[in-house]
Amino acid sequence: MTDHEDFEALLGQFDRQHATKTKRPPQVGDRVQGRVASIGRDHVYVSLGGKTDAIIDIQDVTDADGNLTLGVGDPVDLAVSAIDADSGTLLLGSKHGRRMHGTAGLEQAHEQHLPVEGHVTGVIKGGIEVEIAGVRAFCPASQISLQFVEDLSTYVGQRLAFRITKFEGGKHPNLVVSRRELLEEERRAKAEELRARIVPGAVLPGTVTSLQPYGAFVDLGGVEGMIHISELAFERVRDPSDLLSVGQQVEVAVLRVDQTDNPRHPQKIALSLRALAKNPWTDADRQFPVGATVKGRVTRVQPFGAFVELAPGLEGMVHISELGATKRVTHPNEVLSAGQEVEATVLSVELDKRRIGLSLNPERRGQTEPAPRAADYAKPSEGMGTLGDLLRQSMSQNLSQGPGQGQSKQRKR
Repeated sequence: MTDHEDFEALLGQFDRQHATKTKRPPQVGDRVQGRVASIGRDHVYVSLGGKTDAIIDIQDVTDADGNLTLGVGDPVDLAVSAIDADSGTLLLGSKHGRRMHGTAGLEQAHEQHLPVEGHVTGVIKGGIEVEIAGVRAFCPASQISLQFVEDLSTYVGQRLAFRITKFEGGKHPNLVVSRRELLEEERRAKAEELRARIVPGAVLPGTVTSLQPYGAFVDLGGVEGMIHISELAFERVRDPSDLLSVGQQVEVAVLRVDQTDNPRHPQKIALSLRALAKNPWTDADRQFPVGATVKGRVTRVQPFGAFVELAPGLEGMVHISELGATKRVTHPNEVLSAGQEVEATVLSVELDKRRIGLSLNPERRGQTEPAPRAADYAKPSEGMGTLGDLLRQSMSQNLSQGPGQGQSKQRKR
């Protein structure tokens, strides 16, 4: 045998020994992968591709309705929660450490940050008493839920999952546990899954968490978005509390998602209720035909006229020349005020510009006439056209009158 062959043999032997040392058997806390081999009455048997067997407690793969969430041949990727001392069988499960025995198992669960299952036995000062694997533990009131719980007695008798946050061994072990930590982890996991579905145009359920003068915040399930006051409804909203209340269940549309540099709130999510509501202007011409007599409420008064709400989100305008006053008025507030109920005649409906021209003059009943000149709209409201539209219309009217007429009118003024 040559020196080169001796070296190759030694190298191969070293690799085999090194591989044997590094490939240790799975320990508690390690994640293992395999496939479901069979399903029994109490356990699901998992093949890991080697000599080591693994089982899953049947309760860990059963949903609230009693249906199994795994089938034969399904892949499995779970953490080892315990190891049978006699057979070496691995117990898998990410929910509860049901097989923990004695303080040694609890100490191991504490070191590995594994969940354990406990039975709530009573309410004590500052929290609840929990029995875990025969050992008494304490869960502070602040660690029972994500929200404040006023009546802790509702948990007595329940079996819940906890994480051991403090472990002191000895003759009388001292354990402090938290349920909130597990709930927060579950919430974060759901939030990450949810973010993939939060895209512009998506419609999602949510819960109103707070109301502000400028809008409402909605929890979509671990991710929060905001509805600006202008997106609450088609009609004008003075205060979000007029439409919503904290805790109310709503369905919202996602308008846009903006990325931020804040790690706690990586996204700003703009939501809308208005986008899911029927647009009142869709059939305004059929609902309020020209010549019809309608009733409405004055919403605001401007120097050029008054706006009247005919239906939620739909306003018409009464030009100052159509107030029906018996004397000349210099401002509409001389005869009208916000909140006043009026009866008017529809003069015109312009769906494309979202305008309805109205008249309070009784002599107008049954008559139709084009809406007041757009140039008279000193301060058009949202939905009454843009300032650019008004300027273009005014310029076109002046040109149609001719230079001489326009100049003579200016001299008369």
